[in-house]
Amino acid sequence: MATGAASANLEDVPSVDLMSELLRRMKCSSKPDKRLILIGPPGSGKGTQSPIIKDEYCLCHLATGDMLRAAVAAKTPLGVKAKEAMDKGELVSDDLVVGIIDEALQKPSCQKGFILDGFPRTVVQAQKLDEMLEKKGAKVDKVLNFAVDDLILEERITGRWIHPASGRSYHTKFAPPKVPGVDDVTGEPLIQRKDDTAAVLKSRLEAFHKQTEPVIEYYSKKSIVANLHAEKPPKEVTAEVQKVLS
Repeated sequence: MATGAASANLEDVPSVDLMSELLRRMKCSSKPDKRLILIGPPGSGKGTQSPIIKDEYCLCHLATGDMLRAAVAAKTPLGVKAKEAMDKGELVSDDLVVGIIDEALQKPSCQKGFILDGFPRTVVQAQKLDEMLEKKGAKVDKVLNFAVDDLILEERITGRWIHPASGRSYHTKFAPPKVPGVDDVTGEPLIQRKDDTAAVLKSRLEAFHKQTEPVIEYYSKKSIVANLHAEKPPKEVTAEVQKVLS
């Protein structure tokens, strides 16, 4: 980014935002570097814990799907290559994805480390990621495995119902509506997302286990996997994560 453009942009940023960002960076400067990978099936609570970890340790959150879309939109050299593959209906190569992660790690927000979510999904990807980090003199510090029994996930996910117009969500067991199947505020019917049905969940979980078990094994050999009890309430999982990372 050209410094001229950067300083012009900063002049327009309200002082209170600049100060709070400066304070955040000062607080972050004393934090240890952390490079983390989050692995867990749908509904395991990764999405809940990830922003908490990000803020606590001043890390950047790298979701490879979002990063690919951003690189394509920004027309970076790697983004252009990724778009070519996508337009042909091909999968984006592992080298490209690792390249996009490498690109992202240059950003100031990634200075203290990162949380990788949704990658690596295969042992080959894990090896390529390790090679890339090695060239920077870095390595993955911890792999947080959000382990939850499939039956608990089924109960968590298949109980979810939403009110489409407002986005209000309910759960038949944990946060039921006052009247079954009906939104509390409008009295309109609730719907279930297609992905939240038992049949869809079963196939997603089967694919997840088949794909990620070898990755967990790969990192276990390096003794960096922490198996979390992700079936516990979110606050307890947060405490467990902090214990593992401290």
